[in-house]
Amino acid sequence: MATELPRIISVDDHVIEPAHLFDTWLPARYRERGPRPLTAGIGELAYVGGKYRITMDPDGPPTDWWVYEDLKFPYKRNIAAVGFDRDEMTLEGITREEMRPGCWDPKERLKDMDLNHVEASLCFPSFPRFCGQTFAEAHDKEVALACVRAYNDWMVEEWCGDSGGRLIPLCLIPLWDVELAVAEIRRNAARGVRAVTFSEIPTHLGLPSIHSGYWDPFFAVCQETGTVVNMHIGSSSQMPAASPDAPPAVQASLSFNNAMASMMDFLFSGVLVTYPRLKLAYSEGQMGWVPYALERADDVWEEHRAWGGVRDTVPEPPSTYYYRQIFCCFFRDKHGVASIDVVGRDNATFETDYPHVDSTFPHTKEVALDHVKGLDDETVHKLMRGNAIRMLDLDLDR
Repeated sequence: MATELPRIISVDDHVIEPAHLFDTWLPARYRERGPRPLTAGIGELAYVGGKYRITMDPDGPPTDWWVYEDLKFPYKRNIAAVGFDRDEMTLEGITREEMRPGCWDPKERLKDMDLNHVEASLCFPSFPRFCGQTFAEAHDKEVALACVRAYNDWMVEEWCGDSGGRLIPLCLIPLWDVELAVAEIRRNAARGVRAVTFSEIPTHLGLPSIHSGYWDPFFAVCQETGTVVNMHIGSSSQMPAASPDAPPAVQASLSFNNAMASMMDFLFSGVLVTYPRLKLAYSEGQMGWVPYALERADDVWEEHRAWGGVRDTVPEPPSTYYYRQIFCCFFRDKHGVASIDVVGRDNATFETDYPHVDSTFPHTKEVALDHVKGLDDETVHKLMRGNAIRMLDLDLDR
């Protein structure tokens, strides 16, 4: 029985970008055309069918925005929710001044991690969106590429730079050009970066599918450099929806569906066969669904592989590749923990989702202990930190 919880390594948190990011890190010749911070009123803000509808209103509540080309991006309370009561975690706009400083200040983030029993943290972007869709959708790709590099420089040197390895860099790629993506992976790997964020379902972004061969140079360089491909729910710019007029709670409940669909895509793609050391990580997808998904995938492979089109591309049962190369993560998922032998004691990692509305901050230790009670110390260590250290090749515990 576990008696003491080891310090947690969270593989899915988020950062609110500071207002100075692009003024500081984007080369001067691009700044006029790059993202600009703005504080202005917000008008109507709704979430319908998995998409936000947003307007500016000079008479609305003050909100911090990014303005970039024809995009107006506001920060909302539900993505900077720590410090608010549950019923205050709404879709209203918010300024950085109203946020808990750990949302955007790395020194304050480390203090909040200490309060929350967290040693290290991997943070996804907010304004660039989960895998850099903001820059992929931009018209001027020269500026967009400069923005991707500026964001990565800020992430590595400023956000993570003085943290003693506690803030783990997660970098973007220019999604619109696989050769530029390969170059950016190499540039960041050379300075110790071991994590990149990617879309769970690239075709939803108008990009080639993982089955097409287009992304093979990207997968090859990630394998070569030990760079983990991290896919956050919603990194396809859409969430699973049922009825188009369903309340946002429906999308929130179904969000794991994106991770499950993406994992099936990869398991039957042959990518994990061709790149046997490539590591995939599903972020914020939870894991209680994994046992049935693997059972179904193996059954389809056994019974239907000929007409199913995978007889020649997937030589072993799909679960083989999951256990070898895929990591899932959880923060509230007792069903997944109860099924840990099938989910995989070496495949599951933990997250706190700071500062989003789902975050367990500041009660993460209590939540984690409630989930792992009854598990042996070795398994608890793996779930709370050991698997994350192995996945990301961290210097901790060596």
